[in-house]
This record gives sequence, structure tokens and C-alpha cells, in this order.
Amino acid sequence: MDDEQRIGVALIGAGMIAKTHVAALSAAGDRVRLVAVVSTRPERAEHLAAQYDGAAPLFTSDLSKVTDDPSIRMVIVATPPSVRIPLIETLAKAGKHILLEKPVARTLDEAVQVVEICESAGVTLGVLFQHRVRSPSKAAAQRIASGAFGKLGHVEIAAPLWRDQSYYEELGRGTYARDGGGVLLTQAIHTIDLALSLTGPVASVQAMTATTPLHRMEAEDFAVAGLRFASGAIGSLVASTASFPQRKERITLHFEHASLRLGTDMLEVLWRDGRIDDEPLATGSAGDTGPIVNNHEWHQGMIEDFVDAIQENRPPVVTGRAALACHRLIDAIERSSRDGCPVDIRQ
Repeated sequence: MDDEQRIGVALIGAGMIAKTHVAALSAAGDRVRLVAVVSTRPERAEHLAAQYDGAAPLFTSDLSKVTDDPSIRMVIVATPPSVRIPLIETLAKAGKHILLEKPVARTLDEAVQVVEICESAGVTLGVLFQHRVRSPSKAAAQRIASGAFGKLGHVEIAAPLWRDQSYYEELGRGTYARDGGGVLLTQAIHTIDLALSLTGPVASVQAMTATTPLHRMEAEDFAVAGLRFASGAIGSLVASTASFPQRKERITLHFEHASLRLGTDMLEVLWRDGRIDDEPLATGSAGDTGPIVNNHEWHQGMIEDFVDAIQENRPPVVTGRAALACHRLIDAIERSSRDGCPVDIRQ
């Protein structure tokens, strides 16, 4: 496919996730071409050119090089949440479709504003919750949709992760001004989004969040919540970046006829009659729960789906509005912890 047939892409933000995006764009090179990388310090981002399998992109700090270029139809935004709204306003006004790294924004109100900006401008907004496109996740969604498991009764969501103190000493990570929060918004949000895509929405929550003595940071590195789902199921969420050594994230769903265990590289179904369906569906490196995402295949899947969404004029696999579900839950967990009482969630 020649350059005119491939969709032009700009990447905004050259932090630790940028290498994963560049690798994903290289792998999807028959569909897209990386035209520009925008960074506040473009000279520090130029090393990415050596990792891109194609003509070297333009490295610039000038956003107009993106907004004024008609060959750039979609933009991957991988900046800190603190600078999102003015950036998205400018891109949406220029008619650029936006694929956004999580979280959508620092707060629920800001996230709603981002979604409404894109909807008003008529541009597609997708959110990079790449756990949705892992093979075990897709298999779980298909099996649940079949209805064979019966009614959902109990949900367990666990993200027992570890971050060294040095992680929080760089670039203001774990602050409300830059990130909007700690483990919930920055790490566990992926697991929360995936869980909600399988369970449906949470109706009410009672929670506690805290910063353990293991970290010096402003926001939380630990959260625990009791959940009551709109379906009538009940459940729990435990998330931490103070769990050493970290373990793989797990979602366990207990249905009427079977329990389903879902992880990064496995899906297990335990039927009430004793049968066990074990589906090892390895799709990448265990390093996906660390600070750096080593596997680009899931990002590639999200990018290719987003390209299809633009070309077919359909919603991407995770829309901006769909992403508000996990933002509403995180906001409710924070309010419940602060006020010490249950919080109802309005959808």
C-alpha cells in the first residue's frame, strides 16, 4: 500500500510508552504511517526514528505541524493527563481523530469534558484500554455472551502490583496535579475497564484508599472497595503498587453454573459439575504489568481497530464515552474513601 492509501498518524508525547506506540505503528505499517512526533523536547525524542520501520517522521514541538497537515487523519495522544484538555480542543477543532492513552483525564468532570469536546467536533475518540484485545479477554467475552454460565453472582478484581520509589520520583508521578491520582487511575484502570466490560456497571461502592509507608507520594498506592453491581452481583476490588513481588492481575467471575478466572495469559473455567476448561492463551510478555509495556501487539490491535473505525465510520472497540464507566467507578471509590460512606454511581 502506498503512502497516500495509508492513514497518516501523529504521536503526541514521547515518554516511556512512546516506544511501544512506535513498535505498534511499525507492525501496522501496511495500514498507517507515522508522519510526526510531537514533544516538548523533540531532540530527546529523535531516537525513536531508529525504532520505526519506515521513513523517519518529523520531530517537532509545534502542534500546528499536525493540525495543518491534511495527511494526518489520526493522532495518538500519550501525554500526561494534566495537559489533555487544551490539546484535545485544538486537535478536535482541526478535525483529527484521537486515540487516547489512559486515563481520559485527571478527574471524572475533565473526562466528561474531553468526551463532549470530541462529540461536538464530530471526531472519533478512542481510548487505549489494550487489555480488551488480549486473546484471553476476547475469549472470556465470547463465552460470557453465550449465556452458558448463567447469572453472575460474585466478582473479584485484583491488581497486586509493585512500583519502586524511584518510579514516583520522576516527572511528578503519583501527584494529583499531573496524574489525577495514584494506582487507580494510572495502573489498575486497565483491569477495572476490562472487568466492567465483562460484568456491566457498578451501582454502588464502599471503599478505602491510602498511601502505604512503602512509598513517598501524594496520591494512593492502595485501594480496596466493596462493589454492588447493577445486575445484582456483589464483588471486591483490591489494587496496589505496594505488593512486592508483584503478581499478575486477575479477574474472577463466579456465575450460577461456573467460575471464570481471567489473567494476562490464561482463561480458566471451573464448572460446578467438576469440569475444568483450561485455555492457555499466551499473547505476550509478563512485563505488561510493569512500568514499561514490553508487548506492542495489543497496542497494534487497538490502532488497527481504530483505523477500521475511521474508515468504516463506526465506533472503536473502546469509545471515549464507554471509558467513562471506569472513571465513574474510580471517582466513586475516591469519594467513598474520603467521606467514609457508600456512594451510589449514576450512569
